Amino acid sequence: MEPSEGTTTDVVHPEVRAHINSLVSALGGFSADDDGRYVLGDSALDVLRDIKKWIRFYDEKTNRMDVARCLAEANVVEGDLLHIIASWAENATDSKFKARAALACLEILVPLTWPLERDLDQMTVNHHRHLPVLQLAQVGYKRAIINFDAAQILHSAVRVALPSMALSRNERSARDEGIIKLVLLFLRNVAMISPPPGVQDDGDETQISRSALIDAFSYQDILLTLLTIASNMGDDFNQEGIIVMEIIFHLVKRVDVNKLFMDDKQLGKAQSNELTAMMNKEAALHRSYNRKAPSRHNRWGTMIWVDRGDGKVSTVTGQDALLDAATRQQKMDSSKVYRPPRRPRKGEMEPKDLGPPVSLNSRARQQLRGFVEEFLDSSFNPLFQHIRKKLDNQNDYVFEYHYRQFFYLVSWFLEAERVRQKAAKDQKPSSADDIRPFHLVAAVLNQQMFITLNRAIGDSLENKRWQELCAAMRCFTQILLTVQEMSESGNEEDEEIAENILSRIFYEEETHDRVANIARNYKDQGFEYLDACTELTHTYLRVLEAYSKQNVDMQVRSRRRVRKKKKAAKAAGQDEENPVEEDDESENDQANAERTSRERKFDFSRFVNRFTTQGVVDTFVKFTKYYQDLDDSQLKRAHRYFYRVAFKQNMSVMLFRVDIIHLFYSMIKGQEPLDKSSAMYKEWEELVKQILRKCIRKIEDRPQLIIEMLFSKLNATAHYLEYGYEKQTLAQSKPAAELEFRHIVERDQQIAIAVGVLLDKNLADHVNWVKSQLSAAETERRAWEAAEKAMPSIEAGEKEGEEQNAENPSTKEAPPISVRPDTDARRTAMFKNSHLRLLMKLVGFEPVDPSVDDPPELHWVIPSHLTPDQLQDSLDFIKKAEFNPPTFEDGKLAEDQLRRKSAPRKKAVFDDDDDGIDNDDDDEILFPAGGPTNRKVADAHLDKPKKLRRRRRKGSDAEGLNEEELEEKARARKEREKAKARRFKSELFVHASDDESDDDGERWAEFYANEERIRQRQQQNAAVNAAKGIATTGAAAVEVPKVEKRKAKALVEDESDNDDDLILPQDSDDEDGDAEGENGTDDTPLSSSPRAGSSSGAKRRRLSKEPSARPSNTDGDVDMEDADDEDLPATKAAPRRRRAGFVVDSSDEE
Repeated sequence: MEPSEGTTTDVVHPEVRAHINSLVSALGGFSADDDGRYVLGDSALDVLRDIKKWIRFYDEKTNRMDVARCLAEANVVEGDLLHIIASWAENATDSKFKARAALACLEILVPLTWPLERDLDQMTVNHHRHLPVLQLAQVGYKRAIINFDAAQILHSAVRVALPSMALSRNERSARDEGIIKLVLLFLRNVAMISPPPGVQDDGDETQISRSALIDAFSYQDILLTLLTIASNMGDDFNQEGIIVMEIIFHLVKRVDVNKLFMDDKQLGKAQSNELTAMMNKEAALHRSYNRKAPSRHNRWGTMIWVDRGDGKVSTVTGQDALLDAATRQQKMDSSKVYRPPRRPRKGEMEPKDLGPPVSLNSRARQQLRGFVEEFLDSSFNPLFQHIRKKLDNQNDYVFEYHYRQFFYLVSWFLEAERVRQKAAKDQKPSSADDIRPFHLVAAVLNQQMFITLNRAIGDSLENKRWQELCAAMRCFTQILLTVQEMSESGNEEDEEIAENILSRIFYEEETHDRVANIARNYKDQGFEYLDACTELTHTYLRVLEAYSKQNVDMQVRSRRRVRKKKKAAKAAGQDEENPVEEDDESENDQANAERTSRERKFDFSRFVNRFTTQGVVDTFVKFTKYYQDLDDSQLKRAHRYFYRVAFKQNMSVMLFRVDIIHLFYSMIKGQEPLDKSSAMYKEWEELVKQILRKCIRKIEDRPQLIIEMLFSKLNATAHYLEYGYEKQTLAQSKPAAELEFRHIVERDQQIAIAVGVLLDKNLADHVNWVKSQLSAAETERRAWEAAEKAMPSIEAGEKEGEEQNAENPSTKEAPPISVRPDTDARRTAMFKNSHLRLLMKLVGFEPVDPSVDDPPELHWVIPSHLTPDQLQDSLDFIKKAEFNPPTFEDGKLAEDQLRRKSAPRKKAVFDDDDDGIDNDDDDEILFPAGGPTNRKVADAHLDKPKKLRRRRRKGSDAEGLNEEELEEKARARKEREKAKARRFKSELFVHASDDESDDDGERWAEFYANEERIRQRQQQNAAVNAAKGIATTGAAAVEVPKVEKRKAKALVEDESDNDDDLILPQDSDDEDGDAEGENGTDDTPLSSSPRAGSSSGAKRRRLSKEPSARPSNTDGDVDMEDADDEDLPATKAAPRRRRAGFVVDSSDEE
């Protein structure tokens, strides 16, 4: 049958819609006999399970949204599911049927409210059809859930998980863990749903606003539940921390911290000031418009000619061209035919991932403020310390956006704590409490947090994840501000801790380099990134400057690259007589380079010059272009930077560019100037006046600056324009490369080869000079020895002294003899001629300090240990080589017998391995170890860390990746994230509430059948051995441990298939090994226990009915069978001395 013209084609398959509608109809309905109350159908639980299976096996498996669309159009959430949950009364705690029905409803609500992602690369026609409808449907779900009158839906959802939460962590089953996660994910989805942008919703927006959400969470005790879980994180809860963090993120994101901690009077004053500022800005816009406002005469056309000089004129139309010259120039520019192509505009003021700023009503503000204060007092440290460990382990349930949420929340709560302290100081004087405010946030001020933060900044900068980098920069900025307030608190302990934290942060030169690179390499990442970048730069320079003034002898650890030493394994197989020639160009091969570190004194004035380059100036110029929308703190930030460049660093030339000068002039005297009522107007006016004055004076001194104002400036050009001369740099010379012999030859042959090379190069004068030095030294050394021998006979006064001196000759060493060059050319050759240096070393000459690179004026000496006979032998070898130069096979020259000596590998100062093994793939250690991290044994099976991602080192081959390779890496990373998300979401449906399911029975039946087969096989083996005359006692003593071990292995294999998901069965033994041993409640077979080896012998003796004839074999051979599976118990580290969460022990003691 063909559809008529008036009908529309259904976007969902009719059979699918028919099945879903029939299930919804069988679910239940409102009964007229029961006063209009909702009544469940006869098989409501089965219907709910069928709906769940449809969602799982149709929508999820086929990547369609047909079932969700049918359920939305059938109004199953507001018409059925919420009423089923509401039917579970508060006092009906014993009704298991109602509790199971509520849990089944939650299993449907979670996928229906799951966040919808719009991925244009993988969206199908179905997605484009269903997404707009489902987004509006989710908004309706949220409105119905938080405004449901008949019952408290969110509170009822928490009641579903309360029995599981009440159990201790080691008593919870996998189903209990899954129920807790399911409820938390439901709360996460409700908090996360927001109206889609650009779509008008028919309902009241105040019912789904942030204020309504916070009010519902507070009224239904959800905030107390979050505080309870967060404060017990790590002890009673494990994987739930990530979900709790997401819920809190969607509660507090884009909330103004300063307004949150204001009282009603302060808030009213702040809002009135904002209104006044907005009205003034509107009046300024009207004034600029009124100057060009149309009049009753502009119905007449206007055309004028503009004289451009040289007899050329341009035609401009419109009456506004009569206003002023600037308007005429603008109209002429806009009428040009050629317009260069421009990239899409990306400079949006609001971040897309966070949404617009949130305005809370008075009730919601008080509720959220109370929650934030309670969270800071009790839950901040345990929650964020736990989440940081999860992020470092990179578990399967941790996604990329979790890093961004983590850093955003850390920065938000740090700012909230500082604002709360300030508000408390204004209200009443501080009292001496046992717990000081900074101790409440100690979990994010330790060494492990800094390592995580630096790693995240480096990875996001490398992979161009700008949103994550923006959040990390905000977090770093708030940490610096918090530590600065600690140093200014006046408390001695807080100041000592702040000093230690700043020394650790500023000790790494890599941190300084990264901040400078971020400020210099801004392109078009958006205003939010630009704001975070400039704020970090401003705060970092200010804190570092204050710290460097207090610590004059501040040291930083810098890392430099040196050529890597040749592998010993490569040289081991080479023949000493015929070695393979080394590649001399390997010195420049950065792929074979490694990083060594050294300490040097920090110079702040030298470091801050890195922020006066043109790239950093351009970053702040782009930020200042938004001056109409910046607040006073942001304007102050830009003002302080330009003041530092122009007057503190004396690099005002970097600001002498046409567009920068025009921007400064427009801010004060332009058509849209800075608001004069702003607190920063006077300071900016004075700064612009002084910069323009310096610019005019500099043009008078150096007229070439007129041309340079059109271009950006290099540092060398800026230095010349500023000071009038080029920057003088002294190049540090290096000595000639050391040479070595290709073959092992005697010393006389070595001297002959060195002399032959000099003679082949017509450098016989160098040979004669060495001979003259040897001859003079030999004569001087013999004269000294003769004088030393004659001295005792002259000074001897007694016979015993003479006999004593005769028996014990003098042990006084001869003084070293200086080797002086006779000409300047000889001095240069002693430093730059590698062949002359080789000959000098062969005859025994030594530099004054051979451990350092000697400068050209460094003198060589003939050491004291060389005797006159040795000097004469060296002289004879040189003379022999002159009259009989060495010859070599195949016509090779003496120079061919030499090669450059490979540079030795310098071990980094932080390397603690002494075995000489090259660990080139290890990650760089940014900070010294901060002590062992406490980790519970029960978390080992839940938090297996993935393989660590190695950070690409600077200068390696992988650094030169092009855009296509970077896009390919980003695409692969995105696919992995999607696979993780699909796997995480699909496990929501694995039998969470099917108590009557037969899956567990089938699995245990298979397990018991396997055990029965093993038992029968053992009995058959025992019977066969008995028939052969073998004692069964020994067999039992040997076989029983194997059976127990096999049982344990079967259990482990049965549990190893489970993933870190919501409902999958898995082990939940969350107590330490010591606690299990003390309680004696561990049901694990002995052979699978870590302490199996210690008790296996005792168990075998109990199983044996008669004493064993060979106890040594029983305790030895059989124990070795289990030794491979036995884990050594971890030694418990000594507790470190802590002070309110901070480790105060020195890291050097470890």
